[in-house]
Order: sequence, then C-alpha cells, then structure tokens
Amino acid sequence: MALEKKLNEIIVLNEGYSYMEKDDESVMIANCTCTLIKSHDCNIIVDTMTPWDSDLLLQKLQENRLKPDDIAWVVSTHGHSDHLGNNNLFLKATHIVGTNISQRNRYFLHDFTSAPYRLTDTIEIVATPGHTLSCVSLLVREGCLSSSSGAAIPVGTVAIVGDLFERADDIADSALWMEAGSEDSKSQRRNRARMAAIADYIVPGHGPWFAIDQQIRSELERQAEEKEVVEEELQPKGKE
Repeated sequence: MALEKKLNEIIVLNEGYSYMEKDDESVMIANCTCTLIKSHDCNIIVDTMTPWDSDLLLQKLQENRLKPDDIAWVVSTHGHSDHLGNNNLFLKATHIVGTNISQRNRYFLHDFTSAPYRLTDTIEIVATPGHTLSCVSLLVREGCLSSSSGAAIPVGTVAIVGDLFERADDIADSALWMEAGSEDSKSQRRNRARMAAIADYIVPGHGPWFAIDQQIRSELERQAEEKEVVEEELQPKGKE
C-alpha cells in the first residue's frame, strides 16, 4: 500500500498590516506577515517582523512546538526592517535575504535570473523584483494552509510574496502597492501577474492570504500588458 504524501504545512504566525497614521500622513504604520512552513524535510521561516517582535515570534514558535534551532531556513523576501528584524534568533539556519544566501560569514552565489533556488523538491525561491530590485518570493507546491480553526486545508501551490502584493485589495487599487514604494513598477506588475499565473493562493506582505482565480489572473495580466503598451508609447521616438 502506497504511503500518503505529506503536504507542506503553511502557518501564518503573524498577519501583516499597513496604513497611514491617522494624525500624520507622513507616517505609515506597518508590520509584515510572518509565515512558518513545516516541510517533511525542514522548517522554514519567511519574514521575521521588526526587532521589537522577538517575544511574539518566540511565543508563536513555542505554540507550534518549535525552537529557533529547529528552523533550517530563514527567508527575508527583501531587506526592509520589518521583514528581517529577528533573523538573529536563528543562528543554526541558512539565511536568504532577497537574492543573498549566507550562513555566518559564508555567502553562496546563485544566479536567480537563470534559475530558482530550491530548498526542497517542492519549495523554491524565485526572483520577483519590483518593490525592491532584489525581492524574492517563495513557491510552495503541495501545500496546505492552516485556518483560524487550526484545520489544515490542502491548497495546491502557495506563493509567499512579501511586498510584491500589499494585500488582496491592491489588485483593484494599484495605489496601495505603488504608495508603499516600488523601485521598478513595470517589473512589479509583470511579476504580480507571473505569480498569480502559478499560484492557487497568495500570502501577501501586509494582509491575509487570499485565493487566486481566473478573473484575478486575467486582471493582473491586463494591468501588466496595458502599462507596458502605455510606457512604450511614451518612449521618445527616433528621428526618421
């Protein structure tokens, strides 16, 4: 009798948020979504929140019967402070911050433009520049998401994307991700459409996870293509 294949369990330890301070619109209040992946091969933390969240993160790990030394990989989708503030808790792990891979003082070279970086046979890291030029996303195939009730829901492929998506609302309102900062909006639009084409669910940088359907895929593809056409038309024409 064949053994049932174990799914990668994806647990959101902290649901991210972002909004402008009520009395001072020059200040954004924000913290990132922090995600734990329990694979049959290893445990992975994605985006470790701010340095002021260390007690919260340790508590969440304890609730999942884990200690920092049980984490094999720490992935920061990019180098902003709310996404790597507690990386120092995980001294036995290999750390990936954007497209940099290191353990202690050893840096491992990988060309993310040519190929993804594989953590397991079903989990890989891909370059998704836009919010920053070195942003990465984690693709988890054969995944299951833990619901608020604690039940694990099989969901297929999940993309944990950092600030490529702020939250689900930014599909209809692109100002939400643009105003959060984008170093390359053209690439960000393209990679938003690319991740939606692959994933069944998205875990964004600052909001709850959400399902992807064909309507969303088509809309993100339209946004990417429409903007590229507009930008091409605005390019200076050469002399005839």
